[in-house]
Amino acid sequence: MTYEVYRDWILENNLPLGSGPVVDLVAGSAAGGTAVLCTYPLDLARTKLAYQVSDASQSFRGGTSGVYRQHTYSGIKEVLSMAYKEGGPRGLYRGIGPTLIGILPYAGLKFYIYEELKRHVPEEHQNSVRMHLPCGALAGLFGQTFTYPLDVVRRQMQVENLQPMTSDGSNKRYKNTFDGLNTIVRTQGWRQLFAGLSINYIKIVPSVAIGFTVYESMKSWLRIPPRERSKPA
Repeated sequence: MTYEVYRDWILENNLPLGSGPVVDLVAGSAAGGTAVLCTYPLDLARTKLAYQVSDASQSFRGGTSGVYRQHTYSGIKEVLSMAYKEGGPRGLYRGIGPTLIGILPYAGLKFYIYEELKRHVPEEHQNSVRMHLPCGALAGLFGQTFTYPLDVVRRQMQVENLQPMTSDGSNKRYKNTFDGLNTIVRTQGWRQLFAGLSINYIKIVPSVAIGFTVYESMKSWLRIPPRERSKPA
């Protein structure tokens, strides 16, 4: 319900955003950013646990290959503990830059598109699950497509310390988010920024659709009063 709190705060403080779709965009972005800040260390742990390997072989362009050994984590607690030892509080938030850059437009677009689609639905179907599901699915589809390249950079930055050392003794490949985007496009091509997007649709689209349906059901269950209906643009 963070989105509703931010939306009400914007409207109550008469910020110069009007009362239409722009408010949905800003409130959704703020809600998404808040969620990321509160849960990011757990997302970092999930990514590292999913990516970890005990032994791996690496082939180099010159034709030689090498075997390197990486630490295998026993669980979330060990991941968080080692991340803190390696970089302090900043170690727990490694890669949060591209995450925030990605989640702010993603969450904002998701709520914006969802609310805009709802404005075109007849009044008698506003509380229908058959309306919530497709509107949520489309919101997740478009939001994920526009922001997926940032998610690719985020995950690569999260697992940099699991990569073998480069010739200069460092395993950090990207200085920041935009350097990551430029490097991937230059070395792997722009298509790499969307690698795995189709598989991600299988997870994100139904997840967002169900999420918005539950969101609407919870609003009804908590007896949150409906908003004044605005006319579609």
